[in-house]
This record gives sequence, C-alpha cells and structure tokens, in this order.
Amino acid sequence: MDSDWEDRVDAAWASFEEYAEEDAAAFRAVIDALAAELAEDSPLGPFERACAWDSTGHPDRAVPLYRQALDGGLARADGYRARRARIQLASSLRNTGRAAEGVRLLTPELDAPPDELDDAVRACLALCLSDLGRDREGLSLVLGALAPHLPRYRRSMAAYARLLVGPAAE
Repeated sequence: MDSDWEDRVDAAWASFEEYAEEDAAAFRAVIDALAAELAEDSPLGPFERACAWDSTGHPDRAVPLYRQALDGGLARADGYRARRARIQLASSLRNTGRAAEGVRLLTPELDAPPDELDDAVRACLALCLSDLGRDREGLSLVLGALAPHLPRYRRSMAAYARLLVGPAAE
C-alpha cells in the first residue's frame, strides 16, 4: 500500500482516543472510508475494519473481519499486520467465550521469529489460558515476558516462570 494511505491510517488511529465512546460509529466511518480506497480483494481493509470494531467494543463484529483478512492473504501483504491480526483475533475470541480457539491460534506464535509483538502474544495467550482455568501456564507466560524488562531479578523471574509449568510444578 502507498505511504500516503498508511500515513492517513496511522493518523486516524492516533486520533482514536479523541473520540468519545458515543462517537464510536464516527471513528469506524473514518476507517471504513480508508478501507474503501483499497482494492476489493485487499486484506488490509478487513483488518483495519476489524481493528475499529474491536477497539470500539464489538469483538463479535471483529472476529469475521480478522478471519477474512487472514484468509485473504494478510500474511503475504503485511506480515506484521498478520501477526497483530492473530493476537487481536485471539483476544476477540476470548472476549466472545471462545478462549480455546484463541489458545490454538496463538500457541504457534510462541515459536515465530521474535519481534516487538512477542510480549503481546504472551499476554493475550495468558488471558486465554486463564479463562480455561490454566492459570499457572498463563502466569508462567506473563512472568517470562516480564523478566527481560526488569532491572534486577531477570534470571530469578525467568526461572520461576519455568518452574510454574515444569517438573517441580507437578
């Protein structure tokens, strides 16, 4: 996609916090207008629209759009957005009572090449696991994600994270 379109999408999202809750439809209209500029088969449009529905409190409306974007080749068009879509889809699935689907979607992301979204993967997966009563696994993921950011105790926290699900946990 061209940089002008990307800049306008970024600007729209930068203004999101300026919209009051009751103005959610107006924000979605901005995103819809940007999505309408794309080719009909572009996976970027459904992705941005899914984000808008999700961010305005409608994960049920976001789920099919995330799936449309992913099924439509989002990974080929923009790998970073595809990873975001999987994270956000898993979150929306959890919010609509389908946490197990979220776990299945995000578990492979733990082995993906590392990037700045790794901690988001772990946090969202931890929430999905918690919804399924698998709190120790979720806490292990969160502590493992947190450990590298601590000024001290990195090694200890990483070890504790492993022990939550390792042999000593049984």
